[in-house]
Parts: sequence; structure tokens; C-alpha cells
Amino acid sequence: MANLITSARFILLFVLVAMAYLAAPSWQLLDPLLLIVVIILDGLDGYVARRRGETSLFGSVYDIAVDRVVENVLWIVLADLNLVPVWVALLFITRGVLVDTIRSHAAARGETAFGMMRTKWGRALVAGRLVRGLYGTVKAVTFAWILLFQPFPALYPALWAQWSGVVGAVTPLLVFASVTLCLVRGIPVVAEFCLSEFRGRKMRTAESNR
Repeated sequence: MANLITSARFILLFVLVAMAYLAAPSWQLLDPLLLIVVIILDGLDGYVARRRGETSLFGSVYDIAVDRVVENVLWIVLADLNLVPVWVALLFITRGVLVDTIRSHAAARGETAFGMMRTKWGRALVAGRLVRGLYGTVKAVTFAWILLFQPFPALYPALWAQWSGVVGAVTPLLVFASVTLCLVRGIPVVAEFCLSEFRGRKMRTAESNR
């Protein structure tokens, strides 16, 4: 059941994407609601898996993969629609690839994504519930805000002319907050991995010189 919920989230993402490109402006008003459903299902699949005893390695990997697809696809779509700068999408994709690759390397050594963090500040920024929750919330609000106002110029031109300045001022702030938290949670993973590899290389070199 949990994997079916994850699959439903995956399908709804591309329904949302299709509507953002192809639907009439009046139908595009539903996009933020679809996004909210996708976010709710993200929490529901894990809850159902735990309640029904369906937790598995496949389910965990599948859930994480869909999480990454949802995030990257939304940034790419918003960039393609000229609703956010393209560098934002590139930054999130680059950060995701780097972090996921490092975590795969750690998993091969038997370490979890959060367990691999050694420093107190690294664990707080990467694994801490407060920062994780804030990051997810800011991204969700950013996506919903941008999608909400996408059809306004066509549907409500007079209202848009009056409030476009406010919307245009808030949107970059939300994007900046999302980017900042993306880097704040990604840099410690890369930094600790590089430091760990550097120390390991020094130790191996020292042992080989004995």
C-alpha cells in the first residue's frame, strides 16, 4: 500500500506538470491544490508503511527517489516557464547529484544518510528535524506561491496589474530562502565527505611509509 501511495504521488506530479503547460488558466488554479496533495502523500506513505509493517529497503529507496524527482522536476518546469531563473534549477540538480552520490558511497560502507555525519553542526543542519522541516516547508510554500499566481495575468489582468509588484517582490525572497537552505543542508555533506577522505588518505599514506 505504501508503495502505491508513492506511485500515486509520482503520477500526480506529472498531472500537475501537464496542467502547468497545457491546461486553461482557470484549471491551473488547481495546481497548488495538486501540489498540496503530493506533499500530503509524501508524509502518508511513510506513515502507512510503519503502521502496516511494510517498511523495506525498496520502499525507502523508492520514496527518496520520488522525493528527488518531484523536487527537480518542479524546479526545471518553473525555470522553463520563466517563473524562476534557470540557475536555481541547475543548483538544486547539482546539489542533489553530489549529495546522493556521496550518500550512496556511505551506504556502501554501511552508513545511513544521516549517520554518516560526524560533526555536531553537520548533524544539526542535515539530520535535525527543525532544519529538515523548515527546508521542506519553505520549498512547498515557494512552489505553491509561484504556481498559484501563474494563471493570474490571463485570468485577472486588472488584479495582476495591481499586485504583480508585491508578488514579484515576494517570489525572489522565497526562492532565495529555498536556495539558502538547500546549500546549508548540502554543503556539510560535501565538506565532511571531503575531509573524511582527506584524513583517510593521509592515514593510508602514513601507514605505507612506516
